[in-house]
Amino acid sequence: MSKFAIRRIEKKSAVRTRAAVMAAGIGVSVALGAGVATAAGQSGDVALTGLTSGFEAAVKAQAEAQQKAADAEKKAAEDKKRAAQEAAEAKARSWVKPVDSYTLGASFGLAGSHWSHNHSGQDFVVPSGTAVHAAHRGTVVKAGPNGGGDGPAYGNAIVIQHDGNTYTQYAHLSGIEVHVGQSVETGQEIGRSGSTGNSTGPHLHFEERTGPDYGMGVEPLKFLRDHGVSV
Repeated sequence: MSKFAIRRIEKKSAVRTRAAVMAAGIGVSVALGAGVATAAGQSGDVALTGLTSGFEAAVKAQAEAQQKAADAEKKAAEDKKRAAQEAAEAKARSWVKPVDSYTLGASFGLAGSHWSHNHSGQDFVVPSGTAVHAAHRGTVVKAGPNGGGDGPAYGNAIVIQHDGNTYTQYAHLSGIEVHVGQSVETGQEIGRSGSTGNSTGPHLHFEERTGPDYGMGVEPLKFLRDHGVSV
């Protein structure tokens, strides 16, 4: 065989060898690239799953916090409403002073020329026009001039019937703000003080009675104090 032929065979063999090496390299690269891509895809899925889980947890925590706040606000509102209701019920059961600021005047049972008999109530000396309040809840049974039916000496007057056959009377009023048959609450304004009827000056004549009419009065200050009123 000639030298020329031998060289041609060697060149072909070298080319085949290089081609095989290149093919092998390409295969490795492809395989390696696929592996990297697969690994990257797997890592991305894990990261996405973690991100989604974290977001869901944050949303859930926020929802729970908002629900707790709403429940606390609802409970606070219910507690406030309950406290107000209990306070209103306690006030309704209580007794109060018929006027807020006053000076005590003529007392119950006092003898004198101003009355045909001994004084039948307690005077609270106040300026004319002072708000007069119902000492306890009840129903108005008398209201008007002439003592509401008790006589002209009382001037404009109101009588309220309460539980347990107790009555209160408010006399010498300059104004009456209730009517017969009306229900009133403890502390409700029912009129204004004055000096109508047989009066020596502006004041409220207040009586505690065992019946609706004149002559059934009991000592009002003791009654109020026995019912928790500071007078």
